[in-house]
Amino acid sequence: MIDPAGPASERAHFVGGTPFFASQHDQRLFYALYVPKDHTPAADPLPLVVIQHGTGRSAELYRDRWKAFAIEHRCVILTPLFPAGLIEPGELHSYKFLEFKGIRFDEELLHIVDEVGARFNTRTSRFFLHGFSGGGQFAHRFFYAHPDRLAGVSIGAPGRITQLDDSLPWWLGTKGFFEKFGIRIDLDAMRRVPVQMVVGAEDTETWEINNPDGPNWLDGVADTGGTRVARLETLRDNYRANGISVRWDVVPGVAHQGGEVIPVVQDFAVDVLDRVPGGTR
Repeated sequence: MIDPAGPASERAHFVGGTPFFASQHDQRLFYALYVPKDHTPAADPLPLVVIQHGTGRSAELYRDRWKAFAIEHRCVILTPLFPAGLIEPGELHSYKFLEFKGIRFDEELLHIVDEVGARFNTRTSRFFLHGFSGGGQFAHRFFYAHPDRLAGVSIGAPGRITQLDDSLPWWLGTKGFFEKFGIRIDLDAMRRVPVQMVVGAEDTETWEINNPDGPNWLDGVADTGGTRVARLETLRDNYRANGISVRWDVVPGVAHQGGEVIPVVQDFAVDVLDRVPGGTR
């Protein structure tokens, strides 16, 4: 917990837009926050909103774009930063698939969340998670592993999807999920989590997602659709076939631009946070 009696010059950096902090569990990973400036350790804890970056690692940009939301709706914004090039120089995609070379990014996010709860007076038993593009890949796979920790999940325009299908190998499907992660997928728990899927109507460029020679390709990816819109439709239909309700948002006039779908995600987030005990209102 931040010491309210500490020097004002130090306290000032723990509210508003914070610096990036190293995770105390794995100091190769980082996070920043937006904390409403009038929030104190003595106040009631605020709900937590986690925004997971995409391949470009624009965590600070997302933090700043959610500032007004945090102020208006009384919540803390957390933007983790999982650097490129961990373990292998130039590697871009590892966090999207939850595990890489012994790093469990889903568990590392939970360590960060728990650290934030202890230091910044937030409620962390359940939190709202949104990710766009690579962040959308991470968000829906995190959902499979930890639905019990989510108040809601917003899945934005993932270029590669994992269907709930034990006949398809990980990460096209969920075959071997327990053997890989030590977690059994709990469909009943998933059905209790509000889910949004969001994509721009003009998100139709394919140069980044149809790359058979890339390190993030498996045979069978093309079967899920030719564009991010089509692939998210496939995931939506897969969820609904498994009894998971989905709010489906296609944003007119928007291409692959995570910042342009934020208002639609925030509309969903307000509804989710209002349902959590002690929510935003």
